[in-house]
Amino acid sequence: MSRDAISGHDAEDGTPSEAIRHYRLTHETTYTYPAAVTSSYGRATLLPRPGGGQQVHSSGLQIEPEPDVVTEHRDFAGNRSGFFHVTTEHEVLRVVSHAVITTGRRRTDVTRLPRAAWEEVAHQVRTIRSGAPGTARDNPATAVAIADARLPSPMVDTDESVRRYAVGSFTPGRPLIEVILDLTHRINTDFTYAPGSTSVTSRLHEVLAGRKGVCQDFAHLLIGCFRSMGLAARYVSGYIETRPPPGQPKLRGVDASHAWAAVWLPGGGWVQVDPTNDQVVDSRYVTIGWGRDYRDVAPLRGIVFTEGSGSRLDVGVDLWPLAGGEVADAVAEVDHLTASWNESTITQERRGSAH
Repeated sequence: MSRDAISGHDAEDGTPSEAIRHYRLTHETTYTYPAAVTSSYGRATLLPRPGGGQQVHSSGLQIEPEPDVVTEHRDFAGNRSGFFHVTTEHEVLRVVSHAVITTGRRRTDVTRLPRAAWEEVAHQVRTIRSGAPGTARDNPATAVAIADARLPSPMVDTDESVRRYAVGSFTPGRPLIEVILDLTHRINTDFTYAPGSTSVTSRLHEVLAGRKGVCQDFAHLLIGCFRSMGLAARYVSGYIETRPPPGQPKLRGVDASHAWAAVWLPGGGWVQVDPTNDQVVDSRYVTIGWGRDYRDVAPLRGIVFTEGSGSRLDVGVDLWPLAGGEVADAVAEVDHLTASWNESTITQERRGSAH
């Protein structure tokens, strides 16, 4: 996601960025193989989750060749995953996610958030199991989520190099919300957005050494910094509406997956910030899911059986804004395109409940 494609300001027509927005989402992934694939098993985390200021009117997957087995699952964090198994011999696998979403997430007024010092919050995170007020005692699931989000994870190291970078924002007694905004700004200014400079397997020490990366890297770095100081932070995967240069029309298929981070603040919940674009998340963001890092919400992964080696990957994303009067037609279109998937998953759910 290019920084140049995003504007943190209100629209030129005066519409505030926290206004209700409607979107038609299409995410198409195509794998082309050098030899026939006889069996393909995949997991797709491409279906947007409801809640948190987001309503999902219709969604589903369209897979070619048609899979023999499909099912939908909600993971530990509540993210939606689609599982499929294709046994028809093929050299091209196409997985398309379709959805119609309405977002009504207001831009966070940071001046109204609690001013708790970061050390105080770190103490609450460390003692979360003992019944920190408003968390473990009132909502055990929240307490578990906070405890999980403070631990290192496969793609987010909390070694000394990460901590050294973090300490510049963590001055003694500083309110956590100020730390969140400062660190978001520092990453935005200290690192160069450079597609191709890293990969999905890049680690934080590589990002810190090269001082460049993409949204995934910057989200991981922000998360690592907070975890290194004993705080809870998690990775969020989704999309953001891009805007064309002034005077230019918005083109279809030019969007991309995006990633940002959320930090837990007592009394303020999970504060979502986007270090790639140095801003607090608002209604232009569509959430797919969240987890400890990218691996928990990777868009598509799986196993194929073939005599060949390697594949070519092509991805196209379109997050298209809709007028309110266009939502019903968009829902009808998505329902039609994903009818086979949704009918199959309902059948699977009924079979499971019968057992």
